[in-house]
Amino acid sequence: MTDVLKCISPIDGSVYAERPVLTLEAAREAMGKAREAQAAWAARPLAERIKLVMAGVARVGEMNDEIVPELAHMMGRPVKFGGEFGGFNERASHMADIAEGALADIEVGEDETFKRYIRRVPWGVVYVVAPWNYPYMTAINTVAPALIAGNTVVLKHATQTLLVGERMARAFHEAGVPEDVFQNLFLSHDVSDALIRERAFNFINFTGSVGGGKAMEQAAAGTFVPVSTELGGKDPGYVAEDADIDAAVATLMDGAMFNSGQCCCGIERIYVHESRFDAFLEKALAFVADLKLGNPLDEATTLGPMANVRFAEVVRKQVADAVAAGAVAHVETRAEDDGGAYLTPQVLTNVTHDMEVMREESFGPVVGIMKVSGDDEAVALMNDSQYGLTASLWTQDVERAARIGDALETGTVFMNRADYLDPGLCWTGCKNTGKGGGLSVIGYHNLTRPKSYHLKKVTK
Repeated sequence: MTDVLKCISPIDGSVYAERPVLTLEAAREAMGKAREAQAAWAARPLAERIKLVMAGVARVGEMNDEIVPELAHMMGRPVKFGGEFGGFNERASHMADIAEGALADIEVGEDETFKRYIRRVPWGVVYVVAPWNYPYMTAINTVAPALIAGNTVVLKHATQTLLVGERMARAFHEAGVPEDVFQNLFLSHDVSDALIRERAFNFINFTGSVGGGKAMEQAAAGTFVPVSTELGGKDPGYVAEDADIDAAVATLMDGAMFNSGQCCCGIERIYVHESRFDAFLEKALAFVADLKLGNPLDEATTLGPMANVRFAEVVRKQVADAVAAGAVAHVETRAEDDGGAYLTPQVLTNVTHDMEVMREESFGPVVGIMKVSGDDEAVALMNDSQYGLTASLWTQDVERAARIGDALETGTVFMNRADYLDPGLCWTGCKNTGKGGGLSVIGYHNLTRPKSYHLKKVTK
């Protein structure tokens, strides 16, 4: 059993941070505090909960100068990009703005005899298990609306970004959110599993691997506690014959390479109409040539190391296997590629869906590009995947994009953009990407349960 969690920095392989895990007994005590605090928190006026949550968000923003280099040390994102506070604040602010309407009673009807309505009530204790790749933005997706809705929250963050949950909790506590209402806990897998089996939580939100999602669902089996998951992805882009090639390259290649390809909705495979393939490939290679691989603490670096050596090993193997099977790798190994976490970005052509790089999640700076004859072939290839998070369509025709989107097995359809989370829309997936939905009005509906009132008035 793990006693100490260690964050190994991808910059140099050193231990950047470590924290002891709680014993099961201590974790149970923390759960008891969260449950005891929930009723009083939910009883506070909605406006007060919103004010406190947004004060916590603002406090995180005040820490940004410390957070940016901290993220570079923990997971390798270049300091040049300035952290995550823009998206963090945008998502929390939107959920605060829509809270009153999203949580309002649904009026069914009232007359002289009956009053009927449906009320949204908090689940109780919400467990948020957050990933390392966008550690602040992915966490706030659930933390903010869960607290606003009247739940208490227990956050368990990824070991790779060990300090994020601790910093978030500190910020929210300094802003006035009670300590027992929002707790960050350092838990081993065994203790986390035991708490889920004991029904310590009333709702679970997990973002991570398919294997991790299965483990969460297995632990919760028979407890009837809802488990919302966002798991793997292999998000495609389709460039039609009428696309703006310059815009498509700029957005799709950024979606493939930003954050060293470690994005939940990053672009991992691109299908280009055969008439535009050569032009797209030429510009895509120029885009990659401009990326500067290096130490993320260097302001000139635009592509940092992958978060862990083992993640880079997965990508290297996928690329090597694809090349051995006939794929063409267009980018020569960079001098900065150390065979470890620092990895050369790669563009592959002559790829097929028999290759792992086009079927399994890479989660790194590599993208395969294939020619297609038109919409039908593109749709068939985009759907030929066990995952379904987003798809990015590039065309001048909105109706065409909507028609193609209707045929896609995915959670979000983009037209002429990619790799973005709009908090007004439900963030959701299908197939092995998971189930549930965050943000938007639907996010509030998932973080509360419906409670029906059928009130018969006293009549003589």
